[in-house]
Amino acid sequence: MAETTAGRVTRRRGRTRARLLDAAFTVFAAKGFGRVSIEEVCEAAGFSRGAFYSNFATLDELFFALYRARADLIAEQVTAALALDGPGLDVPAAVDRVTEVLLLDVDWLLVKTDFLVHAARDPAVAQALLGHRARLRQAIADRLSRAAGHAPLPAALGGADGAAHAVVAAYDGVTTQLLLDRDVDAARAWLRRLLTALLTAGGTPHGSSHDS
Repeated sequence: MAETTAGRVTRRRGRTRARLLDAAFTVFAAKGFGRVSIEEVCEAAGFSRGAFYSNFATLDELFFALYRARADLIAEQVTAALALDGPGLDVPAAVDRVTEVLLLDVDWLLVKTDFLVHAARDPAVAQALLGHRARLRQAIADRLSRAAGHAPLPAALGGADGAAHAVVAAYDGVTTQLLLDRDVDAARAWLRRLLTALLTAGGTPHGSSHDS
């Protein structure tokens, strides 16, 4: 009986935490991290401050939990998108899949940008953010390394690690423009161009018929 009760408490707390994170995402995307209070998050989630403090010590802690959950999901999606071609890598197809994963949610980009600015002013948070970015790059580099014998990378990139850095840098640049003009189709087209050029030795993969 005690284990059953504990299980119910754990599940209920998990649901409460998930609702707080979902509500925080909506409020942060609409107003910005620095303009949101704990009370606003609680009101959006339909909970009291007590529910908040039973899950998070501070708004910063909730913000980082939100970022970590979303960043981990994106890393998993990118890894899955790159894993569909067996030992080789169909660069145009992989680029299309990755582009679709990375550019679906402008609200996430708003929250991510807020978190980047916040982290830039807090060395401890910056280190945590760098760790997440490094894991994403490593997932990309690992996949590119496995495919290197089938789809050689441009020598100028310095191997799979350099290519992974270039992929993330291209994404960062394109999404900055996306935040300003909200043109998802243009951002997707530019990211496709950039990634295809970066990841193919001649800039145009053999057999590719993709247009911009």
